Amino acid sequence: MLENSFDNLIQKQLSRRSVLQFGLGAMLASAMPLSSAATILQLHPQLMGFKAISVADLLDEVVVPEGYRAEVFYRWGDPVSDGPVFNMDASNSAAEQALQAGMHHDAIHFYSLPADSANSDHGLLVMNHEYLDLDVIHTDGSHTHAPETYTADKVVKEQNAHGVSLIEVKRDNGQWQIVRPSKYARRLTANSEMQISGPAAGHDLLKTHADPEGKNVLGTLNNCANGKTPWGTYLTCEENFHYYFVFDPKHPRDAETERRWKRYKLGFSYYGWQQFDSRFDLDKEPNEANRFGWVVEFDPYDPQSIPVKRTALGRFAHENVAIKVAADNRIACYSGDDARFEYIYKFVTRDSWDGTPGAHHGKLLDEGVLFVARFDDEGIGVWLPLIYGQNGLIPENGFSDQGDVLIHARAAADQLGATKMDRPEWITVHPETGEVFVSLTNNSERSETNPANPRQPNLYGHLLRFNEVDATSTEFTWEVFVLAGGEEHGATINGDIFANPDGLMIDQRGLLWVQTDISSSKMNEGEFAQFGNNQMLAVNPATGETRRFLTGPVGCEVTGVTIKPDMKTMWVNIQHPGEMPAVLEKRGIVKSPQNPSAASNWPDHLPNGRPRSATVLITKEDGGVIGT
Repeated sequence: MLENSFDNLIQKQLSRRSVLQFGLGAMLASAMPLSSAATILQLHPQLMGFKAISVADLLDEVVVPEGYRAEVFYRWGDPVSDGPVFNMDASNSAAEQALQAGMHHDAIHFYSLPADSANSDHGLLVMNHEYLDLDVIHTDGSHTHAPETYTADKVVKEQNAHGVSLIEVKRDNGQWQIVRPSKYARRLTANSEMQISGPAAGHDLLKTHADPEGKNVLGTLNNCANGKTPWGTYLTCEENFHYYFVFDPKHPRDAETERRWKRYKLGFSYYGWQQFDSRFDLDKEPNEANRFGWVVEFDPYDPQSIPVKRTALGRFAHENVAIKVAADNRIACYSGDDARFEYIYKFVTRDSWDGTPGAHHGKLLDEGVLFVARFDDEGIGVWLPLIYGQNGLIPENGFSDQGDVLIHARAAADQLGATKMDRPEWITVHPETGEVFVSLTNNSERSETNPANPRQPNLYGHLLRFNEVDATSTEFTWEVFVLAGGEEHGATINGDIFANPDGLMIDQRGLLWVQTDISSSKMNEGEFAQFGNNQMLAVNPATGETRRFLTGPVGCEVTGVTIKPDMKTMWVNIQHPGEMPAVLEKRGIVKSPQNPSAASNWPDHLPNGRPRSATVLITKEDGGVIGT
């Protein structure tokens, strides 16, 4: 057991709060001036004042509480700036898609304009686009439904529907509008020019025929969640990159390559890109997959800035990056590896941030130590450093240098004996207390429990909460904050029930927002019927009180939320509406390129429509603070 008990750790944390959390740390965690946050807390001391809504069973709408308004704001195919409009029959070309919103909106963040201000009426919305609905993106289908018409142009269109959108937004006469044209607007896609930095840059395992130096890469993909740095840049996270690469299992290769590819589950692609883009054929480009699975940084205020993949943060299925600032102004970056039996990581910069804005401070993310979490008994935890030459990370165990350790962070974490988790997803930091919350979505394959993953199997998920004396600490205390599910599942929810927690955000007032991702294979039937469509809930971290705030349309995941500095406008992303629920398939309803709206026709509800992921704008009818 560690020398410090839980109580001692908490007391130390509380004694430092006025310096660390209520000072610079609070400003950085909340991305708004402390005076604004304090004013909101004084005016609205009660965290939740809205009336909870009911679950929605197969309702094809977004529902919010009485006194609130939800408006569709930015849909797949909408022009980013002054580009082409969306064709409802999905006939837009690859070139047009590069100028339009990508598909499957995910994490989102608001940046005030001008830069480094707390302006709530003008800013930038930056959001990720995770993956595609292949039944919807083309008029006649993708490589699965229409292999005979699958072309290089279709591949590029699919690649251009991935990545990131940046749009300029402004409120005029009380109404929010997307500014078109905009000098800031841009799209990042799977074909955008990007750089590689940090310890793995130039590594032999990152070199390809097109990039013999291993320092430049085309594109980012499977962009799930995000982060915002204290110096004002955006971090987009590459999650399930393994779904894009194929190889011939009959092709001979060395045992070490086989082992490494197996650890990252490479070999099956949901897409058919390798037919026209050799980058995604590992028999032709065996290192291309090593160039994905990173955290990518770019400056949203500079449309010419080249995104950078920061390899010091490790390569795995990154969900998001949560930031905390240490007492000495070093930066801690927390990230979960979203897969069954994977890990929770923390990166701590070598150098301190000097407190001034500017993208050049991103270089802080190139030097430091990546740690992985071990959760021990009695609520004690340890951060284990992934440093070459230490703790078995040596050539005899398959590691050649620090770059190799980071490229194969999963194998390095295995070597250190980190705790295998139940799909660690979003992480968020409380702006006052510095507490860190982690969502564990589920793990139906767990047959043996451990202290931090107490269910076997874990069908409904849970949330963890942990505390550190400082962001640089290598020890922490932890607890299971809530077990999700219904009463019959042993849930510990204080209020409205939910299952499979995923997206998390703690706002400037300290209210925890929880978004859910029940699989379409389970949603709306059996023991999952009581949870209805996926939803977003508000939770008081101090009491655990939980109220349902939003429900999404049929088949969707509710994922990604941001709120502007005065807390009077919120944007929430609705991903993959119309993903076919099994309960509808059992009724004989079939979705196809010829019938794309079989499950959902949200948000347009047109006779010739198709489901479109979209950003929803939420305001309070009386103009007040969201959540009150």
